[in-house]
Amino acid sequence: MMNKISIITVVYNNVNTIKDAIESVLSQNYKNIEYIIIDGGSTDGTLDVIKEYEDKIDKYISEPDKGLWDAMNKGVGLASGDYIGFLNSDDLFAGKDVVEKIAQKLQDKDLCSVYGYVDIVDKENISKVIRKYRVKWLNRFTLRLGLMPAHPSFYCKKSFFERYGGFSLRDDITPDFELMVRFSQKPDFRSECIPEVLIKMRSGGIGNSSLSYKLGRFRKQARSCRINGIFSHPLLILFKYFYKILEFR
Repeated sequence: MMNKISIITVVYNNVNTIKDAIESVLSQNYKNIEYIIIDGGSTDGTLDVIKEYEDKIDKYISEPDKGLWDAMNKGVGLASGDYIGFLNSDDLFAGKDVVEKIAQKLQDKDLCSVYGYVDIVDKENISKVIRKYRVKWLNRFTLRLGLMPAHPSFYCKKSFFERYGGFSLRDDITPDFELMVRFSQKPDFRSECIPEVLIKMRSGGIGNSSLSYKLGRFRKQARSCRINGIFSHPLLILFKYFYKILEFR
């Protein structure tokens, strides 16, 4: 029997796109999916949309949290799947067979994790690709430069979360990046890229905000590397933008 895949969607006041995210999960051909939604106590109608699908959602909660990463950790705590992945409330799977491809790759190669490509699309027109997020590698060299696979494409064994912890709530690191650094340095970690577009991510959000935010993220990514035994520096991470320029072609 194929592995159970737990997919977690974290949302707070996102009534405009949560339905698309839910239907994207429910439309997957792969049937051994556990779908979990963590709502942060939305007041804009998001919870009403979730309740429309509650007979098809395995688990959901709606309560205040301490932010995005705390909510994701709540989802991990509820998950019972062999592997865990996250679909943000603004995002969509690129096709109905994405989870099937993920599950097949994990089983065939007996991997700890897989990841793939992401297209960042116009938030009003998801057929318009703005940027092609393509990171094929997850190793010490790329992490040192601040390059990481797109988090919504990253699926990992639940046992890694249980043994090595979830997303850190420290404010001096980048939790998604730090988690990949931490996991990838474990001796039993084996991961491969699926060189296909797995996720469509709507443009916008905190990751695309001000210059001061980006500079702060450089420092936090360097710190995330150093606390896990990889030398890095904000100036090294600046070089990743020479690579990222190619993503707009």
